Amino acid sequence: MTERMTAREVLALVADGFTPLAPPAAGDEKAAPAEGAGAAPADGPLAWAGYGDSRARAAVRTGEEESVLCGTAEVGGRPCVLAVFEFGFLGGSLGRAAGDRLVAAYAAAAELRIPLVSLVATGGSRMQEGMIALGQLQRVAAASVRLRAAGVPQVAVLRDPATGGGWATLGAGADVVLALPGAQVAFAGSRVRPPDADPAAYTAEDQYAHGHVDALVAPARLRDTLALWLRLLAPDAARGAEPAPPPYALRDLPPPATGWEAVRRARAADRPRAGAYLDAYFEVRAAIRGDRAGGADDRVECGFGLREGRVVAYAAQDGGATRPAGFRTVARLLGLADRLGIPVLTLVDTPGAANDAEAERAGAGPAIAEVFAAIAGARVPVTSLVVGEGGSGGALALAAPGATWVTPDGYFSVIAPELAARILKRADDQVPLTAGQLRLRPQDLVELGVARGVVGVDPVSR
Repeated sequence: MTERMTAREVLALVADGFTPLAPPAAGDEKAAPAEGAGAAPADGPLAWAGYGDSRARAAVRTGEEESVLCGTAEVGGRPCVLAVFEFGFLGGSLGRAAGDRLVAAYAAAAELRIPLVSLVATGGSRMQEGMIALGQLQRVAAASVRLRAAGVPQVAVLRDPATGGGWATLGAGADVVLALPGAQVAFAGSRVRPPDADPAAYTAEDQYAHGHVDALVAPARLRDTLALWLRLLAPDAARGAEPAPPPYALRDLPPPATGWEAVRRARAADRPRAGAYLDAYFEVRAAIRGDRAGGADDRVECGFGLREGRVVAYAAQDGGATRPAGFRTVARLLGLADRLGIPVLTLVDTPGAANDAEAERAGAGPAIAEVFAAIAGARVPVTSLVVGEGGSGGALALAAPGATWVTPDGYFSVIAPELAARILKRADDQVPLTAGQLRLRPQDLVELGVARGVVGVDPVSR
């Protein structure tokens, strides 16, 4: 379990200044409906005996009036709206007043067009307010949808604990989800789990491993990490969504003489991989992880980076067979970049989509279809570079039509030469010949109109 901090301690840890938002008054259109014509009963909408006293004690103990503080602030010089939970106030639970504050925070972020950052520490909905409390999740979800439609990003930081509706709305519903190491992160709170449940399944680490959390961030790094994400998720309005230029090649090579030479180059162990291209292309970058459906593919890296001061989103295959979770993560990246107006760079390098039984059961076909659809429907420009193997539909899914380049040690093929020879019932010694017939060399791809060009090395670095 991570050390629990108060809301004020979290604010001091990450924020430069904090100006509270005024909670909406009863009757405000952003607030929940008032109970009749008068003020709310002291013991809440259910007349739960002792509820008023519990609230009063919580206020004295924490110095707060509610379980969540909302206001404007700067994190590393980047403006944002903060929603910070106080777990000491009735377990950070959500009731109607907390819902009012959160809806107002979403509205302020939309009006100011600055990101919303939620620092979540909650045990769930407040029992003493019954279905009124649970209904706040619908209000928060609706406010989140409005903010998303406005093109404003949302970042969540999961503290300890982040459970119940707070995890299922503000947490899991954010564009980027960060978590403190050791935090409890789960829909089921600690007192309502099956007695024989695996405790590891309810941790930030396990949620990260299964693609529900983008990064585990130690408290000491939280301010800098948040500041970077607030920069990376901000579109460059001055330059608009200009296409990202393709990276330079990292090796200066002549065109391959044969198709089989092109294949052997792309499969060489010492060939530069996607990570090397990303390192050379970006000054700084941060990754998103996972498909939000229980899977993560470590052979695919997606995220946002800064190149010459400009934000570019990226999705890169790293040489292995791409699994369904990898394709779904790419689709997630493309959707977020499109909504925020950020251009995209994809790096193609895979022998093909994973074709084992597990991949088929996990929906390889539907996952690939998601990426094809995301690129076809993208409103922002997508630039693609084949940096190694371009194996069939698993590679083509990441290639932008009309905006794909290739390196001198890359190739693109409808099918691997070995598989083509097998289908044609050719002997193994016919594989090199088959590679030539497939016309998969970089220069062939340009002549066929598949690639716009073969990239060279950076002339400055020669």
